[in-house]
Amino acid sequence: MSPLTLICLVSLAAWVWLLLAQGFFWRTDVRLPPRAAPARWPSVCVVVPARDEAEVLPLSLPSLLAQDYPGQAEIFLVDDGSSDGTGDLARELAARPGSLPLTVSSPGEPPAGWTGKLWAVRQGIELARQRRPGYLLLTDADIAHDRDSLRELVAAAESTGYDVVSLMARLRVASCWERLVVPAFVYFFAQLYPFRRIGRAGSRTAAAAGGCVLLRTSMAERARLPESIRQAVIDDVSLARAVKAAGGRVWLGLAERVDSVRPYPRLHDLWRMVSRSAYAQLRHHPLLLLGTVAGLALVYLVPPAGVVAGLAAGDPAAAALAGAAWLVMAGTFVPMQRYYRLPPWLAPLLPFTALLYLLMTVDSAVQHYRGRGAAWKGRTYARPDADAGGTQHARDTAAAGNTAGTEDAAGAGTAGPGAS
Repeated sequence: MSPLTLICLVSLAAWVWLLLAQGFFWRTDVRLPPRAAPARWPSVCVVVPARDEAEVLPLSLPSLLAQDYPGQAEIFLVDDGSSDGTGDLARELAARPGSLPLTVSSPGEPPAGWTGKLWAVRQGIELARQRRPGYLLLTDADIAHDRDSLRELVAAAESTGYDVVSLMARLRVASCWERLVVPAFVYFFAQLYPFRRIGRAGSRTAAAAGGCVLLRTSMAERARLPESIRQAVIDDVSLARAVKAAGGRVWLGLAERVDSVRPYPRLHDLWRMVSRSAYAQLRHHPLLLLGTVAGLALVYLVPPAGVVAGLAAGDPAAAALAGAAWLVMAGTFVPMQRYYRLPPWLAPLLPFTALLYLLMTVDSAVQHYRGRGAAWKGRTYARPDADAGGTQHARDTAAAGNTAGTEDAAGAGTAGPGAS
């Protein structure tokens, strides 16, 4: 057996394992669990951190203000030092007849040891606690909800007993680059954190999508949220881990009623979104970076390269094995393409997209060592030096083959486009 054939065989074996043993991550049927209307609808406070969101707010905030919720609901938008009139615009939008009550506040600059988004979330939760709500809905300023979104989320939590019910918002796929990069982001995230395992009792896998997180208020207090994760850059995964560590139950699935309205028309926009926090997921560790690059190359780049090299070298066994690995890869990606209403013939392009993510991850490390850290909207978050106040949650959010650079790119994940 030639070295090329052996490498292609290992790549195929990796894909067979991913297909059968990684929680069926490639399936897209994990949606809101069966639910029924509760006898009494609990009160809900919606917390929206926002920093310079005037461009997207008219597309997202009205959907929250118009929620058809049978119980008591109120919205707290925290203007995190915006310079574009985000707070004033929010008040104007809330002046429309029939809107849910809206409170706009500004907490000032975050103190040392806090990321901007979590400082804003803390401010919103503190205001919400005065109303003693049964649930908190943490959602980003670029997320639009169908009119029944809040009702369905609460019904799911009340029917199942989950302490966190989170939806991975459906991201925009209008531009060419969005079609190429965005579905892969959600696919990679699910590969790292299989949704079925997250909701399984006793499972240690924990993740949420920061764009849409319904959190039981009593669990937020038990898990000391958000104080316990105040330094987390990848805040949604850290939140889910904190809840599970406190004995809570977490559910995450794909959205049907929740959409991101933030555009990423250029590759540069998507690149910046991912690279700003990718190296944070690898604990800023060079060895993890090397392992990630090697893993991505073996799993995603070897199949197409092996087909070409095998045919060129007259090694049909290597070409066949590499082709089989490529076929399995593309086949597992087709359901995500369908979820995003994209043609399945785009699925074989996944190796090219994986190469982009590999380069984004390397660029994230380069920016870190240049002292720029995880930067977003004028703020840069350096690597924490001490494991205090929940820093461990941030450092533990490591992902082999790093694929999710953001939350909310997916709402997803992580300290995302709506974060500050």
